[in-house]
Order: sequence, then structure tokens, then C-alpha cells
Amino acid sequence: MKHVKKILSKKQSDTILAVLQKRFEANMNRHPKLSWATVVKKLSTNTEGLWSVYQMEETGGEPDVVELSAQKNTVTYCDCSKESPLGRRSLCYDAAALIKRKENKPQGSAVGMAEMMGIQLLTEESYRALQTLGTFDSKTSSWLDTPADIREKGGAIFADFRFGRVFIYHNGVESYYSGRGFRGIITM
Repeated sequence: MKHVKKILSKKQSDTILAVLQKRFEANMNRHPKLSWATVVKKLSTNTEGLWSVYQMEETGGEPDVVELSAQKNTVTYCDCSKESPLGRRSLCYDAAALIKRKENKPQGSAVGMAEMMGIQLLTEESYRALQTLGTFDSKTSSWLDTPADIREKGGAIFADFRFGRVFIYHNGVESYYSGRGFRGIITM
């Protein structure tokens, strides 16, 4: 596997920081206890983290700071696009599923792409917490980080928001759909 340089150019850094600041200020309900100064300080001291957030933006995730847990002195970015990020759809669950699939292989896997981007898939808990900040995946669905006991049996979980509530489902890990992607999260 080729090593990817996880550093942005000055122009890329300036551009993504401007986008993130605008989104941060427009969605204060997602992070009422944080200031932009705190966030930009974390981003400017974590070049790989900023690179990961840039990847989230480039693939349609519309990342924003969220307060999903009581963890102190951290900044957490999560995909806040209304639907599952367009640049991360039609993926099977993980690399093992991709290898096992013999026909009509997707371009990649959710877990593999998340690892390449330096982010993690949302857990069921973090997905439910995200849904308290807005309505996400009302027309799409998102793969979730799957517990080992389910994955060992050949399954994976995904979620969406329908009829005013979160639904958690299961599917075979080799499956993929144009309306299913994944949401990522990174804490710095």
C-alpha cells in the first residue's frame, strides 16, 4: 500500500479552515460550549487531523464540530451532510468482504476508506447522538462500526432515519447500495 502524505498545502489549509469556520458559526446548536478559537487551535496543531477533515469535506461529508460525548479538551468532527456523503457510497463493509465478493465488486469498502482517510465509522451510539442535532439520512443509510460478534457471523449494521426515529438494521458485509455510504468521525 502506497504511503499517503497527510499534509495540506497552505492554500488547501486556508480554504478548508474558511469553510469549517463558516459551517461552525452557522450551526452553533451542534457545539454550544465551544469557540472557534479553541477549534482552530486544535486544527492548527494537528496537521494529520486537518488533512482527515479535508478528506471528509472532499467526499461530501460537510464535517462540523459536534458535542457527542462529555470528553473534555477535545474537538470532534463528524459528517453532518443531510444524506450519507455522496463520495462514500456504493461500498461494501470492509476489505475482507471486498475480497470475498466475486462478481460486481464495488470500488472499495467503508472501513478501508475510513482508515485511508484517518477517520472512524460512527458507532450506533454516536449515530443516535448525531440524530439529536438534526435529521440525517432520511433518504440514504450509513454503515456503522459493527460489533465483532456480528461481523464474525458475516454481518454488519447500518442505520437511517425514517418516520421520526433512528432505525438500526443488518446486512451481509458484501452488500452495497447506491444509497448507502458511511459517516465518519475524528476526535482531536
